[in-house]
Amino acid sequence: MSEIFAFIEAEKTTHGVAFLCRLLNVARSSFYAWLASAKNRDARKAADEALAHEIIVIHAASRHTYGVPRIHAELRGLGRRVNRKRVARLMREHDVQGAHRRRRRSLTRPDKKARPAPDLIGRDFTASVPGTKLVGDITFLPTAEGWLYLYLACWLDLATREVVGYAMADHHRASLVVDALKMAHGRGDLQPGCITHSDRGSEYTSAEFRCQVGELGLQQSCGRTGSCFDNAAAESFWALLKEEIGTRTWPDRAAARTEGFTFIETFYNRRRLRKHNVFGYLTPAETRQRHQHTPAA
Repeated sequence: MSEIFAFIEAEKTTHGVAFLCRLLNVARSSFYAWLASAKNRDARKAADEALAHEIIVIHAASRHTYGVPRIHAELRGLGRRVNRKRVARLMREHDVQGAHRRRRRSLTRPDKKARPAPDLIGRDFTASVPGTKLVGDITFLPTAEGWLYLYLACWLDLATREVVGYAMADHHRASLVVDALKMAHGRGDLQPGCITHSDRGSEYTSAEFRCQVGELGLQQSCGRTGSCFDNAAAESFWALLKEEIGTRTWPDRAAARTEGFTFIETFYNRRRLRKHNVFGYLTPAETRQRHQHTPAA
């Protein structure tokens, strides 16, 4: 209908409004109502264009990973009172999309001779206090140097989903996960008896790792063999990392190391919004700060 009214507006000086309305079988009152609302339409269009520009900027700042929920939360955090459906519509119109997750290859190699620790998590990936439950796992970043992968081990705090410890190396021996655990202990303010949960990979069932867990006064926990759901929180983080940095091949391990460090330290921990069931959309670092100021949370 708007196209018909726009045609009448363009041709009214030549043929007259009454004639054009009869010819096109529309009411003159409808045309004049459409004409009266032209200023409002122009204002809405200008507002949509300004909002679309903000959405594109936020999407670019998120490394082209945010979807509708996080862009909407970011706008609300900036003081913009905007409807979520409007954000979704503008993202569709401007072809702005969040990143999509891809499947990844598992590195879990169980040690059949080792006796695994009990499962102290039981698929309960929640924690009310930081430093009481960690989940860990290993992934790899492919490089153009053939089979020379860069391996990345991380420990996430379940109360904040912050990466409190990580290590990168050209191997995935036990020392890799031990180094990541030492970092988590140094910067994660771990409580005595903190649970460190992982899969049953040989790195985590090794004597070296078990000894380190005992020296730090922590508790070891392992999921079942072949069940990714027993360590779903760590698996979810790897899926997110591969989704948001892409599954490309880096030219060498130095480039992959830089990308991994930048993603964890400058984006994921301090910039990426995550919806907390109590505090709402916050970064992992902000969630930790909120816990420190709200002990009862």
